[in-house]
Amino acid sequence: MLLFSLWVNCGYSLIFTLVCATIPPAESGVFKAFPAINYRVFETSTRKIKLKEILIYEKRKNISVLFLVQSAMIAAIYVVLTIVFAPISFGQIQFRIAEALTILPAFTPAAIPGLFVGCLIGNILGGAILPDIIVGSMATLLGAIFTYLLRNRSKWLAPLPPIIANTVLIPFVLYYGYQILLPIPFQMLTVGIGEVLSCGILGMIVYTALNKYKTVIFRQ
Repeated sequence: MLLFSLWVNCGYSLIFTLVCATIPPAESGVFKAFPAINYRVFETSTRKIKLKEILIYEKRKNISVLFLVQSAMIAAIYVVLTIVFAPISFGQIQFRIAEALTILPAFTPAAIPGLFVGCLIGNILGGAILPDIIVGSMATLLGAIFTYLLRNRSKWLAPLPPIIANTVLIPFVLYYGYQILLPIPFQMLTVGIGEVLSCGILGMIVYTALNKYKTVIFRQ
C-alpha cells in the first residue's frame, strides 16, 4: 500500500512537471506579445467606435442647427411680409403675399414649423382675433405638412394643400369670429381666389426661382 501511494505521488509530480515545462516563462515574452496585440486591437476598435460616434453626433448637431436656422429665417420672412402688406393680408378679400412661402415645404421640412410660427406671430402682430390666430395658424400648418408629403410628386400639387386648407377653414373664422355675415360659400370663393393668387401663382414663381438652387439653399 505504501508503494502504491509513492507511485501515485510520483505520477502526479511527473505530470505536474511536464505541464509546467510546457508553459513558457513570463520573461520569454510569449505572454507579453499576445495580450499586447489583443490590447492594441481592442484599443484601435474602441477609438474607431468613439470616432464614429463623435462624427454621428456632430452631423446630427449640424443638421439640428441648420434646421433651426432655416425655420427661423422662414418664420421671420413670413412675419415681415405679413406686417408690411397688412392691409391686404387680412379680411374677407385677402391677398397675403407671405402665403407664397407655403411652397417651401417642398424643399425642406424646416419650413413646416417655420411657416406655422411665422403665421402665428404675423397674426398676433397684425391684430387678428384669437380664433383667427389659432385657426389661421393651424390651416397654414396643415397646408405645410401636406405640401411636404407631396414633395416627390408633381410640383403643381405643392400649392394645393395650403389653398384648400385656408379656403375651407378661414371663411368660418370670418363668419363667426369677425361677424362678416356673408354666405360661407361666397367667402370660400373670395378667400380661395386670394389663395390661388398667393400660393398658386406667386408660390409657383418662388418654386421655379428656388428650384435651381435648392441643393445650395436647402442643403440637408
